[in-house]
Amino acid sequence: MAELHIIGQIIGATGFPQNSLFCKWGVHTGGAWRLLSGLKEGQTQVDMPQTGDMAYWSHPIDLHYTTKGLQGWPKLHLQVWHQDSFGRCQLYGYGYIHVPSSAGQHRLQCVTWRPLGTWQDQLAEMFVGGGPQLRSPDLIYSGADRYRLHTVGMGTVELELCVILRHFDRYGVES
Repeated sequence: MAELHIIGQIIGATGFPQNSLFCKWGVHTGGAWRLLSGLKEGQTQVDMPQTGDMAYWSHPIDLHYTTKGLQGWPKLHLQVWHQDSFGRCQLYGYGYIHVPSSAGQHRLQCVTWRPLGTWQDQLAEMFVGGGPQLRSPDLIYSGADRYRLHTVGMGTVELELCVILRHFDRYGVES
């Protein structure tokens, strides 16, 4: 079987309205993919930068997959959250990015967005906090109903991934 190694890190995030951010992440693949080692999802620590607006996480990612086909190539989906001084957490953005299909080291930027909600939701968010969230996080990476959402752009998450391909040439894929 062909093998894919993904080794890297979620470096951090910038461009969000406030600091004190953390990130929940996961990997989505098609049915032909099998995870041999590594964690399929995780969460970073909260970073409260003293200077600048970049929240640094340096959270490691180390995954090893096998596959019999290219369909369902891995995608990383991200959720960036803000934690206030009372420990309450508020969603700041969703995003996803395809794992590069070429071997080598890649520096990636994942733009994020969040649902806008109605004007009543926006007013409640100003005074109470919280805000609209997706009922099903699958909408982040499956484009089925995402086009119907009203969203607003948020910040950017930086990632650094090293991709190693093995035995893909046996399945007609040149690396």
